[in-house]
Amino acid sequence: MSAAGTAGTAGYGEAAEQLAVQYESVAFTEVHHSLLHLYPAAPAAVLDVGAGTGRDAAALAALGHRVVAAEPTPELRAVGRRLHPDADIRWVADALPALPRLSAEGERFDLILLTAVWMHLTPAEGPPAMDALGRLLAPGGRLALTLRHGPVPPGRRMFDLPPEHTIALARARGLRLLHRGARPDLHGREGVSWTELVFGRGQ
Repeated sequence: MSAAGTAGTAGYGEAAEQLAVQYESVAFTEVHHSLLHLYPAAPAAVLDVGAGTGRDAAALAALGHRVVAAEPTPELRAVGRRLHPDADIRWVADALPALPRLSAEGERFDLILLTAVWMHLTPAEGPPAMDALGRLLAPGGRLALTLRHGPVPPGRRMFDLPPEHTIALARARGLRLLHRGARPDLHGREGVSWTELVFGRGQ
């Protein structure tokens, strides 16, 4: 989905409507099926970072979770509210690496999702981003993110970093790797694949 800061979200506002079609064409259960057993039972406090059009946020809200959707792109937030008007989602204009608004609020979350988001951060933004996520993760919480591999679309800012880079950042902040998996691109884009990572924080 959409990502970090103004540079990381370049191209997303103008393409919000067509991106909505793309995002909503695959179901939450398709994207997360190999990870669902690691997610907390409802009701839990969930943060969807780079929530895009709210596909995942709406699905999690429907399961009974209390969901905050952080999305820095106004056009995507507007589309998300239109597509999921009945979902119990609190939309927030916030972005990595610092997530300043959510950090100031001080809420802790049992599950934090970053679906198709982490690749928008520069290598230098990774450490402060993981710091912010670590502060927002509750004891016993889970952090789930996906890493994109493959060619970068024109007009977008993305970085293809090895999974070990992100795993090391998380480990240095007391987050333990619970799951590492791989899956093909669900949209069938040539040369694109994904790594799935889930981290846990001890009680």
